[in-house]
Amino acid sequence: MTDHLLVQLVMTTLSPQNIPEILYHIGDLADKDGMGCYLVGGYVRDMLMQRACTDIDIMIIGDPVPFAKTVHDELHGRNFVLFERFRTAQLELSDPVQGTFKVELVGARKESYNADSRKPVTLIGTLEDDLSRRDFTINALALVLNSEGRNQIIDLFNGIEDIKAGTLRTPLNPEQTFSDDPLRMMRAARFAAQLDFTLLPEVIDAMKAIHERIRIVSMERISHEFFKIMLAPRPSKGLIILYETGLLKEIMPEVAAMAGIEQVDGMGHKDTLFHTFQVIDNVAAYSDNLWLRVAALLHDIAKPATKRFTKSAGWTFHGHDAVGIKIVAKIFREMRWPLDPLAYVQKMVRLHHRPIPLSKEEISDSAIRRLMFDAGEDLQDLMNLCKADVTSKNPRKVSRIMSNFNHVEEKIAEVGEKDQLAKWRPPVSGEDIMALLGLPEGKTVGMIKKRMENAVIDGLIPYDRDAALDYIRQIYQEMTNSEKP
Repeated sequence: MTDHLLVQLVMTTLSPQNIPEILYHIGDLADKDGMGCYLVGGYVRDMLMQRACTDIDIMIIGDPVPFAKTVHDELHGRNFVLFERFRTAQLELSDPVQGTFKVELVGARKESYNADSRKPVTLIGTLEDDLSRRDFTINALALVLNSEGRNQIIDLFNGIEDIKAGTLRTPLNPEQTFSDDPLRMMRAARFAAQLDFTLLPEVIDAMKAIHERIRIVSMERISHEFFKIMLAPRPSKGLIILYETGLLKEIMPEVAAMAGIEQVDGMGHKDTLFHTFQVIDNVAAYSDNLWLRVAALLHDIAKPATKRFTKSAGWTFHGHDAVGIKIVAKIFREMRWPLDPLAYVQKMVRLHHRPIPLSKEEISDSAIRRLMFDAGEDLQDLMNLCKADVTSKNPRKVSRIMSNFNHVEEKIAEVGEKDQLAKWRPPVSGEDIMALLGLPEGKTVGMIKKRMENAVIDGLIPYDRDAALDYIRQIYQEMTNSEKP
């Protein structure tokens, strides 16, 4: 294993207790073929950090294609996929202790890039070539699986020290690293948020210098990394990096536009962007729901478009909820996000101000009913978003607002129990109306259903199926009589 002569072993052994035994069998097979075999990348990093290990990547010094077939046959692999052109194979293996997991086998390589693409031209390389092309030093670690030197860690770029220091640094010149593959800039923000690491100044400077290179990356790949930032324990750490380096303006200009404070006659408004980042962190403290976090990101998205100043009222953002849902749809399309959660996010944006007035006044049953009908099964998410929207630094103000919100929630529980509205459904469906009145599907049925729902909400009739059917017969009779000459 001549590659070992190129490196310094900075840690002689690593406790193998978390390494699936079957990976050592792969190392034994590599010994028979006289090839170097290493566990590389995120798995080694996560073991050192005592985090859950998910990505199992094994690097082979030699031809990985016939070796991958040997691994598949000898170790009874399943779902074998071979990418011969890229010298890569994927398969599933079963370990008696740790169960089934996916393994990727790849040959050591070196890469070169064209200026207009992040897709590399790959060549057969050495261990040093392969580790040097990695995005960050903390991912440029290799653990020996061969019997000779087993469990030794190879660390060419002081990645272990960076893990201890909580810093993100590139193995080579950061500007070249990011220019070669601009998606690595998104990964920098993602790792900072996920691991609570700090980017070194030269890494930040490189991202600022070439942030426009992100334009050559597909929105699907950008969104994949963006969602990982949003799912981090404290998303704001990654989002602030995106903003400060200029990446946010490139990928989501409407969000970046929320930044800044404008002063007129000595009157200013809070920085909407950094308020938004705090709201996301507040949501993240109690919910892993990605789309609720996205709703927190976009709840004030239309404030820049609706911002107005008058001497009498100061700064206002009238209608930003209604305008916001249109911008939300635009962002979903441009970011290539799945459309299934769009209605949910739009609902959160449209309704995020509704509970606030209720928390400041005596609450009528009808107002609570209307909120419950409009929010439906997402009512609790809406209330949680509204609470997260409270970012005042004044503890007395926060305490007062939260007390008011608690009062609203108590009223919701009271009305829900009284009216059986916890189901968040009207007592009669459109199909029921068509069957009762012998009407085809159409505007008339929709209008009757809406009037019935409003009657329940306003307390004109109880939340009761028979009462709703009687009311429907009544209003249909009124409509029929009014149409007679």
